[in-house]
Amino acid sequence: QVQLVESGGGLVQAGGSLRLSCAASGYILSINAMGWYRQAPGKQRELVADVTSGGGTNYTDSVKGRFTISRDNAKNTVSLQMNSLKPEDTGVYYCNAHILVPDMGHYSYLEVWGQGTLVTVSS
Repeated sequence: QVQLVESGGGLVQAGGSLRLSCAASGYILSINAMGWYRQAPGKQRELVADVTSGGGTNYTDSVKGRFTISRDNAKNTVSLQMNSLKPEDTGVYYCNAHILVPDMGHYSYLEVWGQGTLVTVSS
Protein backbone atom coordinates (compact mmCIF):
# COMPACT_ATOMS: atom_id res chain seq x y z
CA GLN A 1 0.00 0.00 0.00
CA VAL A 2 1.34 3.41 -0.97
CA GLN A 3 0.89 6.38 1.34
CA LEU A 4 2.02 9.96 1.85
CA VAL A 5 2.83 11.27 5.31
CA GLU A 6 3.07 15.02 5.89
CA SER A 7 4.68 17.01 8.68
CA GLY A 8 5.53 20.58 9.53
CA GLY A 9 2.26 22.45 9.88
CA GLY A 10 1.51 24.74 12.78
CA LEU A 11 0.72 28.24 13.96
CA VAL A 12 2.86 31.16 12.86
CA GLN A 13 2.57 34.93 12.85
CA ALA A 14 2.24 36.86 9.63
CA GLY A 15 5.65 37.35 8.05
CA GLY A 16 6.97 34.13 9.52
CA SER A 17 8.09 30.90 7.87
CA LEU A 18 7.15 27.23 7.93
CA ARG A 19 8.47 24.21 6.12
CA LEU A 20 6.20 21.34 5.13
CA SER A 21 7.56 17.91 4.32
CA CYS A 22 5.97 14.85 2.75
CA ALA A 23 7.36 11.35 2.41
CA ALA A 24 6.01 8.60 0.18
CA SER A 25 6.27 5.00 1.29
CA GLY A 26 5.20 1.59 0.06
CA TYR A 27 5.81 -0.32 -3.16
CA ILE A 28 6.89 2.59 -5.38
CA LEU A 29 8.36 2.09 -8.84
CA SER A 30 8.67 5.79 -9.60
CA ILE A 31 6.91 9.07 -8.92
CA ASN A 32 5.83 11.52 -11.58
CA ALA A 33 4.56 14.89 -10.36
CA MET A 34 4.48 15.77 -6.66
CA GLY A 35 2.75 18.79 -5.26
CA TRP A 36 1.04 20.67 -2.49
CA TYR A 37 -2.59 21.73 -2.41
CA ARG A 38 -4.41 23.72 0.22
CA GLN A 39 -7.99 24.18 1.32
CA ALA A 40 -9.01 27.26 3.22
CA PRO A 41 -12.19 27.26 5.33
CA GLY A 42 -15.22 27.48 3.08
CA LYS A 43 -13.17 27.29 -0.11
CA GLN A 44 -12.28 24.65 -2.65
CA ARG A 45 -8.97 22.86 -2.61
CA GLU A 46 -6.43 24.61 -4.83
CA LEU A 47 -3.00 23.83 -6.19
CA VAL A 48 -0.23 25.71 -4.40
CA ALA A 49 2.83 24.30 -6.19
CA ASP A 50 4.00 21.20 -7.95
CA VAL A 51 7.24 19.77 -9.24
CA THR A 52 7.93 17.19 -11.95
CA SER A 53 10.38 14.32 -11.64
CA GLY A 54 12.78 16.41 -13.71
CA GLY A 55 12.56 19.36 -11.34
CA GLY A 56 10.25 21.63 -13.28
CA THR A 57 8.14 23.72 -10.91
CA ASN A 58 4.81 25.50 -11.06
CA TYR A 59 3.32 27.91 -8.52
CA THR A 60 -0.01 29.58 -8.07
CA ASP A 61 0.35 33.33 -8.52
CA SER A 62 -0.37 34.23 -4.90
CA VAL A 63 2.69 32.35 -3.57
CA LYS A 64 5.26 33.16 -6.25
CA GLY A 65 8.39 34.64 -4.71
CA ARG A 66 7.42 33.46 -1.23
CA PHE A 67 7.13 29.66 -1.44
CA THR A 68 9.66 27.18 -2.81
CA ILE A 69 8.89 23.56 -3.63
CA SER A 70 11.62 20.95 -3.83
CA ARG A 71 11.87 17.18 -4.02
CA ASP A 72 14.39 14.42 -3.37
CA ASN A 73 13.80 11.65 -5.87
CA ALA A 74 16.11 9.25 -4.05
CA LYS A 75 14.12 9.61 -0.82
CA ASN A 76 10.67 10.02 -2.42
CA THR A 77 10.08 13.25 -0.55
CA VAL A 78 8.74 16.69 -1.40
CA SER A 79 8.99 19.84 0.68
CA LEU A 80 7.43 23.28 0.66
CA GLN A 81 9.34 26.17 2.17
CA MET A 82 6.90 28.95 2.98
CA ASN A 83 8.26 32.42 3.74
CA SER A 84 6.58 35.77 4.33
CA LEU A 85 3.40 33.99 5.31
CA LYS A 86 0.11 35.87 5.18
CA PRO A 87 -3.18 35.20 6.97
CA GLU A 88 -4.69 34.22 3.62
CA ASP A 89 -2.24 31.31 3.46
CA THR A 90 -4.16 29.68 6.29
CA GLY A 91 -5.63 26.29 5.48
CA VAL A 92 -5.10 22.57 5.42
CA TYR A 93 -2.20 21.67 3.17
CA TYR A 94 -2.27 18.34 1.36
CA CYS A 95 0.59 16.52 -0.29
CA ASN A 96 -0.19 14.90 -3.65
CA ALA A 97 1.76 12.52 -5.83
CA HIS A 98 1.29 10.47 -8.98
CA ILE A 99 2.99 7.17 -8.20
CA LEU A 100 3.76 4.30 -10.58
CA VAL A 101 2.72 1.01 -8.97
CA PRO A 102 2.34 -2.61 -10.08
CA ASP A 103 -1.18 -3.32 -11.22
CA MET A 104 -2.16 -6.92 -12.00
CA GLY A 105 0.83 -7.68 -14.19
CA HIS A 106 1.03 -4.17 -15.56
CA TYR A 107 1.88 -0.76 -14.23
CA SER A 108 -0.35 2.21 -13.60
CA TYR A 109 -0.12 5.64 -12.06
CA LEU A 110 -1.98 6.04 -8.81
CA GLU A 111 -2.90 9.49 -7.50
CA VAL A 112 -2.24 9.54 -3.76
CA TRP A 113 -3.14 12.18 -1.17
CA GLY A 114 -1.71 12.80 2.26
CA GLN A 115 -3.90 13.24 5.31
CA GLY A 116 -3.37 17.01 5.43
CA THR A 117 -1.56 19.30 7.83
CA LEU A 118 -3.00 22.52 9.21
CA VAL A 119 -1.22 25.84 8.67
CA THR A 120 -2.55 28.82 10.59
CA VAL A 121 -1.14 32.29 10.02
CA SER A 122 -2.19 34.90 12.56
CA SER A 123 -2.31 38.60 11.79
